Parts: sequence; structure tokens; C-alpha cells
Amino acid sequence: MILCVGLATLDLVYRVDRVPGADEKAQASSVEVAAGGPAANAAVTAARLGAPVTLVTAVGAHPLGALIRSDLEAHNVRLIDVAEGSEGLPPISTVIVAGRTGERTIVSRNAGDLTYGVPGRGLPDAELTLVDGHHPVLAVAAAREAERLVVDAGTWRPVFADILPQADVIACSAGFRHPAGFTAPHVIVTHGPGPVTWSHDGRTEEIPVPPVDAVDTAGAGDAFHGALAQALHSGAAVRAAITEAIRVAGVRVRHPGPRTWLDAL
Repeated sequence: MILCVGLATLDLVYRVDRVPGADEKAQASSVEVAAGGPAANAAVTAARLGAPVTLVTAVGAHPLGALIRSDLEAHNVRLIDVAEGSEGLPPISTVIVAGRTGERTIVSRNAGDLTYGVPGRGLPDAELTLVDGHHPVLAVAAAREAERLVVDAGTWRPVFADILPQADVIACSAGFRHPAGFTAPHVIVTHGPGPVTWSHDGRTEEIPVPPVDAVDTAGAGDAFHGALAQALHSGAAVRAAITEAIRVAGVRVRHPGPRTWLDAL
């Protein structure tokens, strides 16, 4: 099993011709609602690729949380909700996708200052664990217990200082900056449409990214991480897993919307 630990949001995804400016209104050509967040999107991707996946996150009992639960269930992701019974709003993101370029603008209120502990029954055993650094108490506990740890290192978070030293694989974008630097057996850096760099055993390789016509880049990194986790879980070597993750991310950006792209895998 793959254990994903981190953020789940309710995403409201609007597609527009162009992102509106200040004091400007825009009519969306489409709107979709789905579960989002790095860990949730990675979990959905890995599950669609055939892995058994459990997501540990905070959703709660608010009516909007039911939309997150429903989407995860529809995509075969088992949910462990550490905020069960909480009536507060779940994390919510508004995603605006520019139809002409596929670029996205995101306004979100993520986990904020809310702190959730490990469930009383503990975390389930897993062959591979993916954490995104959200919900720090959960992230640290999952990292310490992980048999094999993959870290989605998005924006720098202080909790990464405790998590990254335990990682087997760190996957981040070129813009990620650790104040003190970091190492791991495998460090994977994505550069948008540019080649992915893979550092291991004291050397760095470049893995090419085939050109694609991008229509929606929202969640492409999450798809990359989910596919990477699934490939590693299935026994693929790291280079092969990176190549598969590149393929899946390429499928993601070629299709509009948060979920329709899964049908093309």
C-alpha cells in the first residue's frame, strides 16, 4: 500500500479566456469541483494507476467536506480523516485556469494554523509513504515510521528540516529552496517543460521531457508525484519511475479540468 499524508482541499476550478485584472469580472467557460491539494491529487493519481492508496488528512464534518470525501471515494482512495467531527470549513482553493495558455492562478486557504495529531489507532503500515509537509505533526510521524519515504517538497516549510533527512526520494521544483541545503539518496528536480534533473550517488543526470501542448497545468506536479510513488511502489527503478512520472504529468497538462485527464491514462 501507498500511504499519502498531507493536504486535501476542496478545489473550485474555473476556466477563463484570460485571468481577470483588478476590479474586473470574467465569465468562466466551465467550472468544476473536486478534491485537491498535493497529497490528495497524488493519491488519486496513484490509485488510478492501480496502487492501493490510503490518504491521511483533515477534512472534518462541514458539509463542504462531503464533496472531498465523495471525490476521493469515487477514485478509490481510502480516507483517514484526523479532523473527523470538526465542524470548521475544510481547506478551500479557487483555481483559475487561463484557456489560452493553460497557466493557473490559485487563491487558497490551506491547513492554516490548525494542528491535528496522529489518530489513536496510529498510522497504517505501508510499503511506501508520500508526505507533502502539510499538517506537520502527521508529516513527522509518517516520516519516522515510513519504510520508504518520498517527499513532495513544494514550498519550503520548517517541518521539512525534520522530514528531509529521512527521505529516500525528494521531489521538488526548481524554485524550492532549503535554507541550509539538503541531500538524500535521490533528489529529483522538475523544471516545468525543461528536463528533469536526478541527483544520486554523487552525480546528476538530466531526463528529457517530451514537448506537449499544455491546456491546463493545475496539479501537474501532484500528478508527477503520485505517478512517481506508484511506479516506485510497483518495483520500478528510480530512473524508470521518473520517466513514468514525466509521462503522466504530460497527460495531465494536455487535458482541461481536475479529473477528466485520468481517463487518458
